[in-house]
Amino acid sequence: MARSKTKQLSYIAVPSQIIQPLYSSPFQELLLSPKKASRPTPGNLFLSASRNPRIVILVLLFICSLLGLFRTGLRLEPLLPFSPLPCSTSLSVGNSQPSRLVRALAATAVAQREELVPEAPEAEFWRQPDGMGYRPCLKFSRDYRRASEAVRRDRRKYLLVVVSGGLNQQRNQIVDAAVIARILGAALVVPILQVNLIWGDESEFSDIFDLEHFKKVLANDVRVVSSLPSTHLMTRPVEEKRTPLHVSPQWIRSRYLRRLNREGVLLLRGLDSRLSKDLPPDLQKLRCKVAFRALRFAAPILELGNRLADRMRSKGPYLALHLRMEKDVWVRTGCLPGLSNEFDEIIHDERKLRPELLTARSNMTYEERKLAALDAPRNARIYWAGGEPLGGLAALEPLMTEFPNLQNKENLSLPGELEPFAKKASVLAAIDYIVCEQSDVFMPSHGGNMGHMIQGHRAFAGHKKFITPNKRQMLTFFLNTSLPETEFNRIVKELHQGSLGQPESRSVKFGKDVTAYPVPECMCNSSSTRTSI
Repeated sequence: MARSKTKQLSYIAVPSQIIQPLYSSPFQELLLSPKKASRPTPGNLFLSASRNPRIVILVLLFICSLLGLFRTGLRLEPLLPFSPLPCSTSLSVGNSQPSRLVRALAATAVAQREELVPEAPEAEFWRQPDGMGYRPCLKFSRDYRRASEAVRRDRRKYLLVVVSGGLNQQRNQIVDAAVIARILGAALVVPILQVNLIWGDESEFSDIFDLEHFKKVLANDVRVVSSLPSTHLMTRPVEEKRTPLHVSPQWIRSRYLRRLNREGVLLLRGLDSRLSKDLPPDLQKLRCKVAFRALRFAAPILELGNRLADRMRSKGPYLALHLRMEKDVWVRTGCLPGLSNEFDEIIHDERKLRPELLTARSNMTYEERKLAALDAPRNARIYWAGGEPLGGLAALEPLMTEFPNLQNKENLSLPGELEPFAKKASVLAAIDYIVCEQSDVFMPSHGGNMGHMIQGHRAFAGHKKFITPNKRQMLTFFLNTSLPETEFNRIVKELHQGSLGQPESRSVKFGKDVTAYPVPECMCNSSSTRTSI
């Protein structure tokens, strides 16, 4: 495994076996622009100092002498994590307060440290991106608010929806169901969660989400009812089994409104990606309002998720890693687990039976996979979310070797805490979602529904750090065995400079979901003309 030359640092593993379909153009261009000359920065100062041993020695001697001078009256522990000091004596605070001279000298020491010894790489890893002052902005237009009164009063039209898939796929469909109800001016009956045939989860909406909160938050946008009224129970609903992909609001109205007015009930199934991602501003704001404010998890789930997040943070910041190493993911990639011949044969056989599932053809062996140099400290506390990997915990041994503080909900929870949610995959995924959303740093290994939803959620919460692995661009470097490790690390870090959770405008990402990229429709900063509520 790749290791940094810095003693206390290691790298966070990006399971490169989970690689999406690749196109030719990324292989032809590395998209690495030459570095421009710039003014000295703290990082440059550190590099300069590290090349001059005299400066380093002088700084260390200066700080150590201060420690020896003030050890009886001043606690300087805050200095220790940032400086690789040869002296490791832990100092305690006495009852007497340090004198003004002592405080002045201590301040000088801090200033000297900040000037000559920059922030340690591990501190840099936990640093949050610049949110550029963006905050939630969900003020609807006058026309939208004027139409809301008629929507709330209507008692003739009702929308029934059946949502399918895993938790986050269901969340996306519920968001679009609320928007479609608004487009049609219909009341939304609480969505029906289709039983997941893979996981066997029979949870209902109120088992996962706070239903009363959902109704209350959307009261001015969409009327949400628990069931059809008695006047409509005998109505035969208009049923649409398969709505085309990415339809517009105009298509929805022209297709359904007349029949809905006549029959009173419309039933929709399979809403995944059926509604266009590019909607008028008010409907985009409604999407964000449903996703980030209305869809709150039920109290028991929220309480346990918060407890686990608190346990993770009790000893410092933590990284949440969404791992996708289940059997179906291995089948879809061009990689093999490499755990044993038995597991490799399982994947080979499944690909032969269902060749349409193989969506990536990298044909990487497990010996060729490397670690991405993202400078996570080796002692970082890591919460990994996801289903059990193919091969069980043995599949995680390389990651556990590099990062011993690896946790998940099973070994983080106390005896009996998860028992009420046994065999409820959607509820367990909701617990993972809460711990991941609250983490200091989040990184998905797979660009699926959970990663996209948490990306938008963390942006909406103030642009908390979110590392998006650039798998397409990294692949050529993974396969280049002649590339020196230091050069590989530099390239990987440079590839990720623009994908650390900074504000990204959806205006340059046509067709992307606003719940993943809430800027600018759902967020604004001080330079924007929009107002937040």
